[in-house]
Amino acid sequence: MYRSPRMRFGWIKGPLLVFAAAAALLYLGSIKKEVHTHSEKLQRAHDNDSIRGRGMLQRMDKMEEDINRLLDVMNKLEKKEAAPEKVEEVKKERKVVRKLYPNSALFRKWGDELSEEEQKEAERLFQRYGYNAFLSDRLPLNREIPDTRPRSCVKKKYPEDLPTISVVLIYLDEAVSVIKRAIRSIIDKTPARLLKEIILVDDHSSNEDLMETLDEYINSIHEERPGLVKKVRHSEQLGLTQARLSGWKAAAGDVVAILDAHIEVHVQWAEPLLARIKEDRTVILTPVFDNVRFDDLILTPYNAAADGFDWGMWCLYESFRPEWYALKDESQPGKSPSIMGILVADRKFFGEIGSLDGGMKIYGGENVELGIRVWLCGGSIEVIPCSKIAHIERARKPYLPDLRVTMKRNALRVAEVWLDEYKYNVNIAWNLPLENHGVDIGDVSERKKLRERLNCKPFKWYLDNVYPMLDPLHGLLGYGALISDLKPGLCLDQGPVPGNTPITYGCHYDSSQRCYYRTNGEFYIGGIKSHKYSSNRCLVDPGTGVHPELSECKLAQLKKLHMLWDFKQNGPIQNRETKRCLEIVMGQDGSNKLVVQQCSGQSWKIQNLIKDHRGTGGRRPEDEIKMSDKDPE
Repeated sequence: MYRSPRMRFGWIKGPLLVFAAAAALLYLGSIKKEVHTHSEKLQRAHDNDSIRGRGMLQRMDKMEEDINRLLDVMNKLEKKEAAPEKVEEVKKERKVVRKLYPNSALFRKWGDELSEEEQKEAERLFQRYGYNAFLSDRLPLNREIPDTRPRSCVKKKYPEDLPTISVVLIYLDEAVSVIKRAIRSIIDKTPARLLKEIILVDDHSSNEDLMETLDEYINSIHEERPGLVKKVRHSEQLGLTQARLSGWKAAAGDVVAILDAHIEVHVQWAEPLLARIKEDRTVILTPVFDNVRFDDLILTPYNAAADGFDWGMWCLYESFRPEWYALKDESQPGKSPSIMGILVADRKFFGEIGSLDGGMKIYGGENVELGIRVWLCGGSIEVIPCSKIAHIERARKPYLPDLRVTMKRNALRVAEVWLDEYKYNVNIAWNLPLENHGVDIGDVSERKKLRERLNCKPFKWYLDNVYPMLDPLHGLLGYGALISDLKPGLCLDQGPVPGNTPITYGCHYDSSQRCYYRTNGEFYIGGIKSHKYSSNRCLVDPGTGVHPELSECKLAQLKKLHMLWDFKQNGPIQNRETKRCLEIVMGQDGSNKLVVQQCSGQSWKIQNLIKDHRGTGGRRPEDEIKMSDKDPE
C-alpha cells in the first residue's frame, strides 16, 4: 500500500517522541529514587542537607508532572495524525461491489452493502414473493413497529366483556418469516381472553417451507397456547375469495377477522373492532392500513380514509362524508362505500348476509361486491381509525402477473347481479361492447336469488345515499380507440404525460388510447373519470397553428375554447366552430403527424358505439349512429 513521505514521517515521528519522553521519565525516576535514598542516610547527621534534599525532590516531582503532561499531549497528537491515515486505509481496502440488478425495484433504495451472492439471493426471493423476503428473514419476528393511531385512540377504554375473535390469515406461497411475524404479532397484541384461534388458510402453496418449517413453529406456539393455531389447506388453487370462505367456515369465534398473511397488527387493534360489533352486529368493519414498503419493510403511516372504487371495480381511497369531519374526532368510525379486502364481521351475520360470492375467480371485485351487497341488504360498512394493521404492499403479485383478466371478469359479474340499469358503466370502463361482451362470468342465478331473499334495495339508492360521488357515464355515443381510415394501424393517443398534445401511435387499445364521444360534442381523450370531483381531458382546436391540444374539460368550458366536434362513424371529425378537421399528415421526417386543418375527406372509426344511447342519458336521435362491428384486432 502506498503512503506519501509526509505520512511516513508522521508515522515515525510520533513513536520516536513518545519513546524519548518515556526514557526521560525513567531516568528522572531513577535519579529521584537515588536522591531519596541518599537523603535518608544523611537525615540524622545533616538536618540542613536533608531539607535541601527534600527541596530537590519537590522540584523533581514537579518535573515528573510536567513530563507526564507532555506525554498526554504527544499521545493525543499522535492519534490525530494517525486517524486520517486509518480512514484512508479503510477507504482503500473497502471493496466496491458491482450492482447486479440496477433496474430492479428492490435495489432502487436498498441493498448497497450486499455482496454479489447476497444480491442474487435477495433478487431471487423478491421475484418469488414480490417483497423483500431476504430482509424479512433477518428481522425479529416480534419487531417493534411505531404506534400510529390518532392520539385520542390511546386514551380510549373498552368493555371487558367483548366477543371473542377468530383471526383468519390467507396465503399462497408466502415467505415463512412473514407468516410467522403475522402470527407473533397477533398473539402478542391480542388479549388472550379475546383470541379464540388463528386459522391459516393455504390456497395450495408449492413452497415446501410452508409445510415442515411452519409446522415446527406452530408446534412451538402450542407449547404455550395448545390448539391456538389451525391449518386449512386447499387441494388446488381456488383464489382469494374461496380461501376467505374456507377460513370463515372453520372459525368458531363470535367475530371473524379475515386478513392477508403479510401483515403485522398494531397494539390494541382488536378491541375497537370488537366493541363496535358488540354495539351493532350488522356492521362490517375494516381497520386502517399502514403501508410496509416492499423493499426496506419500513412502515409508512396512513391516515384513515373511506374505501371506494371506480366503474372498473378497482379500489381506491376516498374522503369520508362531510359529517365525519364535522365531528372533529379522528377516533370515530367512518362510513365507507366498500372495503379494501381486510374485513371484520360478526361471524353469524356474515353468513346471514351471504358471506362472499364463491363464483369470483382468483382475485378482484369480491370486496366491492361485499360492500355494495351489505349496504343494499340491511347492513353497513365502517372504517375504524383506532384499529391499525401494517400491510406489506407488494411490488407485484407473483401468483397473478396480469390482474386485469380476472378483475374484468369479476367486475362484470358484480354488475350483472347488483348494478341494475347502471351495469353498462362497467362495460364502458373495460372498453367492452354493451351487448355480447364475450366474457364468461359464470352462473349468477344463486346470487340473484340471494338478492331477492334479502329484499335488497336498488343500486340507485346506493348511488344516492352511500356513494353520491360515483358518477354514471351519461350521454355517450361511442367509446374506445379512434382509428383513421388513412392509417388503420394507428390510433389517436393522449401522447406523453405530462403534456397536452395528442398524437397518433400504434394501436394497443389501452387507457391512453381510450376516447369517448359525447352527445354534446365533447371528445374525452385518454380515459374517462368515474367520480364527480374529477375532470376529464377534452380534445380542443386551439384556432391557430396546426396542432390539436388537450385541456381539462371544465377549464375549456370556462375559457370558451373550441372543444365541440361533429362526428359520425366512418366520417370526419370536424370542429363545430373552426370547421377544421382532425387529420393525419406526413411530416418532413417521414413520421405521421396529428393536425387540425382544412378538411380533406379523411374519416375515423371508433371501436364501440351505443345503439340506444338514451339508456346512458343521450339526447341525439339514435339513428345518427349505428352499432359497429366487434373490436378491431
